[in-house]
Amino acid sequence: MDIPGREPISSEAFAELVQQAIADLPPPYATLIESIAVVVEEEPPEDVLQDLELDEKDDLLGLYQGQPLTADSFFRPGGEPPPRISIYRRPILRLCESPEEVVQEVYDTVVHELGHHVGLDDDEMPY
Repeated sequence: MDIPGREPISSEAFAELVQQAIADLPPPYATLIESIAVVVEEEPPEDVLQDLELDEKDDLLGLYQGQPLTADSFFRPGGEPPPRISIYRRPILRLCESPEEVVQEVYDTVVHELGHHVGLDDDEMPY
């Protein structure tokens, strides 16, 4: 995506930033994310925006889908897909003004979505 006055960050380079953010997680969190599928998508799907009652696609930078660890149970039915974190490339690029901001926002978004995996609500996040 080209942003006037800024260098574009390709899909491949953005995916590498997501991989680096995962690699930079402290060890306890790195262990948690091993069981989560992390994917990069260009934009949040329209049905997701509608489900979350968001008017603007730029209001969603990432999304955790799955059962949080706090709700995990031995009696949980099988056949559920694994937890998944989606990181949305274009909303992050539109939000950030510099490559350094993109790197920080990608890391923050990965951490935020991982927070949902451990059962935190948006208002309980550490930042």
